[in-house]
Amino acid sequence: MKALVLKDKGLWKDMRVEEVETPSPQKGELLVKVHAVGLNPVDYKTATNGMAAWSYPHILGLDVAGVVVEAGEGVIGWQKGDRVVYHGDFTKKGGYAEYAIITAHTASRIPESVSFEDAAALPTAGYTAYQALHRKLPMNQMETILIHGGAGGVGGFGVQLAKLAGKTVISTASSHNHDDVKALGADYVIDYREEDVNARVLEITNGRGVDAVVDAVSRQSATDSLEALAYMGHMVYIAGAPDFTKIKPFTKVVSFHEIALAAAHQSTDMDAQRDFAVMGDEMLSLLAAGKLDAMVKEVVNLEEVPEALSRLSERHVKGKIVAKLS
Repeated sequence: MKALVLKDKGLWKDMRVEEVETPSPQKGELLVKVHAVGLNPVDYKTATNGMAAWSYPHILGLDVAGVVVEAGEGVIGWQKGDRVVYHGDFTKKGGYAEYAIITAHTASRIPESVSFEDAAALPTAGYTAYQALHRKLPMNQMETILIHGGAGGVGGFGVQLAKLAGKTVISTASSHNHDDVKALGADYVIDYREEDVNARVLEITNGRGVDAVVDAVSRQSATDSLEALAYMGHMVYIAGAPDFTKIKPFTKVVSFHEIALAAAHQSTDMDAQRDFAVMGDEMLSLLAAGKLDAMVKEVVNLEEVPEALSRLSERHVKGKIVAKLS
């Protein structure tokens, strides 16, 4: 099969399409003919330093949408021809290839009305946002949520999911992206370059602060946002833990929540792994109903992935980029 191969750690900008051996599904696995793959920062981040579990040449690509061509031993509920999307295990070879492997119990079925490209935009960013909001936060106990980076993948899905849950959503974005983030459902959008975000949040909430912050930007961003939290507030961090010492004991009584979506693949908790499929089913249902925007802003071919990842690494890409293979 054809695949975009990583020859060694740090060489992701030099990846080229080459012929490699087609994998075979083992017990409990599906072999998928890949139609589309979502691009994510985790691709270039893991490729920069490599992983001990990898053998080279390696294949990146976690968010795969395609068609089942073969089911391994013991697989129930899937058959050849089924349309499928999944979040892959980044310790294994991924989906920048004509064929890829996934465990059957972590995959979701794509409704006929949803395109492969839209489905492939979901897993890493969408499931992360879903996990942050609906697995970590007591959503029935909160009214206001600050979601950083509303023009990006995690932030954009987070804004939509929080608004669908009936919350007052505050987000951050560059000024030229404000209209787009508001169209996703944000009630307020703050220009993080020109405004004091915490001061503006306190103004919007009449000095109280927000019930929760979802931060997928950086450790520093999460630390800075602690000031925006209300009493008994929740900090959900995805791109690095905040400096916990900034909140003194017996003051705001903040709850902290780490999100590490991919860790479920390395766990022995089958329920945690099956939750990939549960989250995928729910988000695909929202897509099919027209209640969720997959935010696909650009579709590239396999050869164009390295250049697209390079732009993604500069952190100014809006929405999602998806590679189309067939």
